[in-house]
Amino acid sequence: MDSSHHDARRCVIWFGNPSPHEKKMLAAAGWELRVVDPRRSAKVGMRAGDKVVALLDLRGLGAGDVESLGQVVIDHAGLPMIALTPDSDIDQPGLHPVLQACGERVVCPFNPQQLAQALSSFDRRAPGADDDGGMVGRSGPMLDVRATLHRYAGVDLPVLITGETGTGKELAARALHELSDRRRGPFVAVNCGALPAGLIQAELFGHERGAFTGAASRRIGLFETANTGTIFLDEIGDLPTDAQANLLRVLQEGTLERLGNSQSLRVDVRVLAATHVDLEQAVERGRFRRDLYFRLDVLHLHLPPLRARGADVELLARRFLAEFRRQHLVTARGFDAGARRALRDYPWPGNVRELLNRVRRAAVIARQPLITAADLQLGVEAGESDECLDKARTQAEREAVLATLRETGFNISASARRLRVSRPTIYRLCRKHRLSLPDLR
Repeated sequence: MDSSHHDARRCVIWFGNPSPHEKKMLAAAGWELRVVDPRRSAKVGMRAGDKVVALLDLRGLGAGDVESLGQVVIDHAGLPMIALTPDSDIDQPGLHPVLQACGERVVCPFNPQQLAQALSSFDRRAPGADDDGGMVGRSGPMLDVRATLHRYAGVDLPVLITGETGTGKELAARALHELSDRRRGPFVAVNCGALPAGLIQAELFGHERGAFTGAASRRIGLFETANTGTIFLDEIGDLPTDAQANLLRVLQEGTLERLGNSQSLRVDVRVLAATHVDLEQAVERGRFRRDLYFRLDVLHLHLPPLRARGADVELLARRFLAEFRRQHLVTARGFDAGARRALRDYPWPGNVRELLNRVRRAAVIARQPLITAADLQLGVEAGESDECLDKARTQAEREAVLATLRETGFNISASARRLRVSRPTIYRLCRKHRLSLPDLR
């Protein structure tokens, strides 16, 4: 792949004193940071092709600070500049030339999107690079995830994405693809747990006509389909041993063989893999190849559970509702205080996927403009009995089992592995929640 973009850096020279959270926001938007005291003489060095933007922090200006900032403008003429101001009506003698030198202005308090948009106005080199890629969140854990995505996107190495079911592993993989130089190539997502056991090799690596009974014509495998792009292998722990060996060959040599053909084909694919199970334990139990594990786990990205993301729960709920309202005519337009409290207090065993489903259902059944906790089928309002909470938990359990069955194509073994339970437990849960497998299939 073309590495010209990878070699270029995006850097903010912050003349002032950014807070720890502001540093995280910049990293999450893909910008490196260099902090400079404006009262001290400093030369900004840059390489050809680097995008460097100066940010003049005008908050808490003291005696002599305006003069120092004026000297910064003189010393760095031609460098794109942004002013960070405490309010929209800042008036201090001598400050006008400094503000005039700044092409953009960000007024505090600001959110990550405002700062990212101001910075992106100076950098058009990567369409969508400042988009969150669906990885919504302002919490510390999510800012760290987005900063990691920017770091990993520019390095053409495998990434192992881990996290609980429903945390958004495929979204993270898509974001890595869209932020990379491979974004013009295909993105192919594969659920390894849902592939028919006897056809995994043919699905992944392709087959020739007559390679096996029923192979009436040549089939191009998913790895060839993803050539010049990215392939995302979800639930990688479900791959059988023979497919693991062939995947290892692709990672080591960049070649594959279609079933029924001994000729090696070269493929240029970045491999991203995801799992919600502990692959190290799978290696120790002999269920996963140790050499393949080390090949996949070159770069590691762990997605935090929704319960660890604080106010992101409400932020996501509002976004999901807004997206649903754009597509459907519903009464609901927001959440009342009880619903917001329930969103914060619920442990979210199904994570973001469960939140999405609950918001959509609540939007449909809500009879008032503001969704209630009862509409969400969450929590206990003051004075209500614990019976309501038990019902909500039972409903969440039923939805988690049903969603897993659907995602695995009603494969009982794959569903059991995903939910970390035994096969008999899956059958017991189906009986408990009156889920008829023959009817559902």
